[in-house]
Amino acid sequence: MATNTINEPVVPLDPSWPVMSIAEATAELTQPGAPFELDVITIRGVATRVWKHAPHDLGALLDQSRAHGDRLFTILDDERVSFEANWRAVATFALALQKMGIGKGDRVALAMRNLPEWPMSFFAIVSIGAIAVPLNAWWTGAELTYGIQDSGAKLLIVDAERYERIAQHLGAMRTVERVIVSRADAIPSGATALDDIVGRPNDWANLPAIERPAIELHGDDDATIFYTSGTTGNPKGALGTHRNLATNILSGSFVGARSLLRRGEPLPIAQPRTTLTVIPMFHVTACSASLMGSMANGHTTVFMRKWDAVRAMELIEQEKVNVTGGVPTIAWQLIEHPDRAKYDLSSLEAINYGGAPSAPELVKRIYEEFGALPGNGWGMTETMATVTSHLAEDYLARPTSAGPPVAVADLEIRDEDGVTVLATGAVGELWARGPMIVKGYWNKPEATAETFVDGWVRTGDLARLDEEGFVYIVDRAKDILIRGGENIYSSEIENVLYEHPAVTDCAIIGILHRTLGEEPAAVVHLAPGSSATEAELRDWVRARLAAFKVPVAIRFVAETLPRNANGKILKKDLKIFFADSAE
Repeated sequence: MATNTINEPVVPLDPSWPVMSIAEATAELTQPGAPFELDVITIRGVATRVWKHAPHDLGALLDQSRAHGDRLFTILDDERVSFEANWRAVATFALALQKMGIGKGDRVALAMRNLPEWPMSFFAIVSIGAIAVPLNAWWTGAELTYGIQDSGAKLLIVDAERYERIAQHLGAMRTVERVIVSRADAIPSGATALDDIVGRPNDWANLPAIERPAIELHGDDDATIFYTSGTTGNPKGALGTHRNLATNILSGSFVGARSLLRRGEPLPIAQPRTTLTVIPMFHVTACSASLMGSMANGHTTVFMRKWDAVRAMELIEQEKVNVTGGVPTIAWQLIEHPDRAKYDLSSLEAINYGGAPSAPELVKRIYEEFGALPGNGWGMTETMATVTSHLAEDYLARPTSAGPPVAVADLEIRDEDGVTVLATGAVGELWARGPMIVKGYWNKPEATAETFVDGWVRTGDLARLDEEGFVYIVDRAKDILIRGGENIYSSEIENVLYEHPAVTDCAIIGILHRTLGEEPAAVVHLAPGSSATEAELRDWVRARLAAFKVPVAIRFVAETLPRNANGKILKKDLKIFFADSAE
C-alpha cells in the first residue's frame, strides 16, 4: 500500500512501453470468448460484473484442483502433499465432519499456524457448506475465545499450541460441541486427534479415493468469517461468500495478462509456479488471493514454520521458488541480508506484497538486485483481498500507486457526505464495489449498514485516482496503523491501557519503522499520586493482547493529552515524543 503521491519511474523503461492503454488491454481480455470474459448478475439486489468463467463455488474449485494429480500442493520441511493426496484427505475429513453433525451454515473455527492441515481443513469445511472461521493464530487465549464465541462456532480445529491457549476458556464456550487437535504429543481429554481421522500429511496419499460429500452450493452462500479489528469495541467478523473467494482466482490471473498485453507480448500457456508463502493463512491475502489461485492453477505452496530470512533463502534455492513476498518487511530482509550472495535466488520471478506502506526505493531494489518484477496491490478483509493490483512495468512507472482496479471492480473517491463523487485527482474516501465485497459483518447490522451501501464498501482510506484509474492511498481515515501487514486499531490498545488503575489518559500512535512500516507507541498520563513504569504497562498489554500490539515505546506526560475543540486527542502533536525512536 503506497502512501505518498510522488510518482516518477524508479528505473528507465522501454520507450515503446506501453503498447496499449489500461482500457484497451482490459477490453481485449474481457471481450466475449476471451479468457476473462465478463457477465453481469444480480448480487444482493445490485447488478454486478463478474468473471464468467470463475468456479461456481469452492467445492467445484476443490474438484478442479484434483486434476493436478501428483503435482505437489504443499511443502513443509519433509512433508510433501500432492493435489491428489490433499483431495483424498479433504474428502475423508469432510465426511467425518458430516458424521459429527456439521452441516450447511454451521460455523467451524480454524486456528493453527501455516501447516498442510490448514488448507485441507479449510476445504473440508467449505465443501460441505459449513462456514470456515479462520482465527488469528497470534491472538491470545482471550482473543481467540472472543472469535469462537462471537461466531457461534460449533466445532474447533486447532493445533496443539492454540489448544493450550484456549483450554482454560473452553468451559465458557457455549456453542462448542467438539474440539479437534492436530500435532499434539498427547491428545487432551475430551478432544479428538486430527491424525486419527486423516493421518499425518505424508500419509494422505494412501487414503482411499472415496467420493466427497455432495452438497448443493451457490456462489452467494456463506463460506467464511474473517475477523478484522474495529475502530471501537471488539473485532468484527466479515462474512464472505464462495463467490468472494472464487473471484480472486481470475483477478490475479487477469492482472498478469494485462501486464503482458501492455508490454506487447502474447498470452502464454499458464504454467504452475512455486510460491514461498510466509504470511499466515488466516489472512485474506494468503487464503483468498493466494490459496484459491494455487488450487485452480496447480501452484505449489511452500510453508515455513516461522519467518527467518536465512531459512527463506535456503528454501528459495532448494525448492526453486518463483514467487514470494507478502509484506514489504519480507522483501527488505531478503535484500539486505549479509549472506544473500551465498544462495542461488535466480528462480525468483516476482516479489509481491501489500498490507503495509512501501517505499519506491524497495520497488527499484527488487528489480535491480533480484531481477524479479515487484508487485503490490490494495484490498482489505472486507473486500476478500484483491481489488487493485500493480505489477511489472506499471509498478515501476508508478511506484507510489497501488494500481488500477481489476476488471470486475469499481472505485470511487467520495466526499465526506458519502454521496458526492469527487473529480479525478481529488482526495477523499475510497469506495469500492465488485463481486469480491463481503456480505457484511457477522451479527452486526448497524456496523454493516454503516460500511456497506448498495454494493459499495466505504474503506476508510483517503485516496485519489489518476486519469487511468490508478489509485494512490494518501492516508487512513480510520485510527489504524499497520505493522508488517497486521492491522492495529489504536482504540483496542488504548482501551486495555485505560483498564490499568494508574492510567487516566492515553493515546496510541504509529512510529515509522523501515521494514515493518509502523509500530505502536503510547503516550500516557497517570492519575495523580499513582505510578507505573514502561515495563509494567507493556506487560499489562502483553497479558491481554497479541504480542504485535504491545507498544514498543511508552512516554509519560505530566499533563492530560492535547485535544481539539471536539475533545479529540491531537495525535499529530504527540509524534514529537518519539522523534528519536523511528527506524
